[in-house]
Amino acid sequence: MIIMKNKKLTIGISLRVVGNTDYNEKRDALSQDWSKFFEKLEINPLLIPNTIKNVSEFLEDMQVQGLFLSGGDNVGDNQDRDITEQKIIDYCLEKKIPLIGICRGMQVINTFFGGKIETLENSKHVGDPHLVSLNKSIAELLHTNELQVNSFHNNIIKQKNLGKNLEPFAMANDETIEGFYHTKLPIFGIMWHPERIPNDGNELIIRKIFYEKGNF
Repeated sequence: MIIMKNKKLTIGISLRVVGNTDYNEKRDALSQDWSKFFEKLEINPLLIPNTIKNVSEFLEDMQVQGLFLSGGDNVGDNQDRDITEQKIIDYCLEKKIPLIGICRGMQVINTFFGGKIETLENSKHVGDPHLVSLNKSIAELLHTNELQVNSFHNNIIKQKNLGKNLEPFAMANDETIEGFYHTKLPIFGIMWHPERIPNDGNELIIRKIFYEKGNF
């Protein structure tokens, strides 16, 4: 008798755009931290190029079951990436499949739903690991009210600038929002980088979102 293993999820992820002056070309790129993180989560990653004309058709053909908007760079730095990520969000809205925005990706989601981003004049959120307080649902999942996270961003989101139907699930001690969820759709934002310092807490949160369409 052949025993079939549980099929891994296929999760798409957007890519940053980097230049190479030696060859006068632009390249889509993703940190190797992500491939290691996907392997721990038992996920098959699908890398989404920034030059595909029909993103929806591509994602449909690849039968993705969830999507990441990756971090790196600011919104507006590259038009191809901005357009591709907008189309990814549109696809998730249409198919009602889970979407997680990481750092820049969280900012993209907030902007998509009518929110705003503020840029700090200092670097207090860059290279400063800190605790975030968690809402009841995540606290029960992780058996703790706080989670230690990394921090690599100068852009912040405050409650007054939060997009429509978005609610916080993780807050920094300066009242900036480090994690949010959409109240009606399986869409989430995380300001820290779970792929850079993978731990049980981060993995539980990601698994809950993709495997259970977690309600935070």
